[in-house]
Amino acid sequence: MNINARGDPGRAVSRRFSAGIWMFGRFVDRFATDGYGPEVPMPDAIRAAATVEGLEAVDLNFPFWGPGASLSAVRAALDETGLRAQAITPEIYTRKFRLGAFTNPDPKVRQEAIDLVARATEVGQELGVEYMKIWPGQDGFDYPLQADPRQLWGLSIDGMQKVAEPHPGLPFAIEYKPKEPRTHMLFSSAARTLLAIEDIGLDNVGVLIDFGHSMYGGESPAASVELCLAKGRLIDIDLNDNFRSWDDDMTVGSVHVVETLEFLLSLKRAGWDKPWKLDQFPFREDPVQAARASIQMLSALLDLADRIDDERLAAARERQDALAAQALVFEELFGAVKMPR
Repeated sequence: MNINARGDPGRAVSRRFSAGIWMFGRFVDRFATDGYGPEVPMPDAIRAAATVEGLEAVDLNFPFWGPGASLSAVRAALDETGLRAQAITPEIYTRKFRLGAFTNPDPKVRQEAIDLVARATEVGQELGVEYMKIWPGQDGFDYPLQADPRQLWGLSIDGMQKVAEPHPGLPFAIEYKPKEPRTHMLFSSAARTLLAIEDIGLDNVGVLIDFGHSMYGGESPAASVELCLAKGRLIDIDLNDNFRSWDDDMTVGSVHVVETLEFLLSLKRAGWDKPWKLDQFPFREDPVQAARASIQMLSALLDLADRIDDERLAAARERQDALAAQALVFEELFGAVKMPR
């Protein structure tokens, strides 16, 4: 099973968009523990997402949140709006799993995490999702000597095998992140996640690269894309931005325009044909407007990617000529300004 989300490199790159449904819900941090804004039941969040022009699909948390958020209500909201469920993200990162989900020291809690993913997978299959997204945010450690890293690794591998092996035709994407909520997450980088996937040994397990997680983990997001593509393990991507010190989940391109463009160029070369998925937390912004801003920026950057002379860029990279490569981009960005070659 080749799970790389590749299309035809000769065709125009995807201009389709999706979003994590949490963008349209209520946001909580450790200071405003009662949340920013009122609680939004998931069916209403789906209706809000549907007002964003160009958005075609959503990644849904499970269990569904808010009053009346049953499977039938969520399905009805999807049918009503024309949105489809792209993925399901099981909530194995909540307070119940504060000592870990797959790595919890209590075997009963570990089984609860596995059972939750199994139930989410059944729901996902009923809704026709493309893949299951696994973000084990509580699997890791906080202090030196707190846990045995070898044991944590083994439990993580075992947990992923147990949730993915029964469904060989359904991709399971591991979303890695350096930290938060744990100070050290176990699947913390593209490379560590790919090593884990080797140990998991299943064809249907791959990687989801969150642009912001890669940035504040000190990676080059484009280089991480290329690594996962080379290993045949890239399932999907999430797009946002930050200041590199934290997972700020800001609108796309709000800080790192050039690195976002480089990320898109790597996916364009691979013939990316899946929707560009937004993962943002607009604490103080209107979520619909934030999603629109990201789609507008993405559309502009994809236009820019199409205008760049691929052959000249490839030649500059072959020479490792940084100034010539950047000049191709900056001349398109700044118009009449001519950059040194």
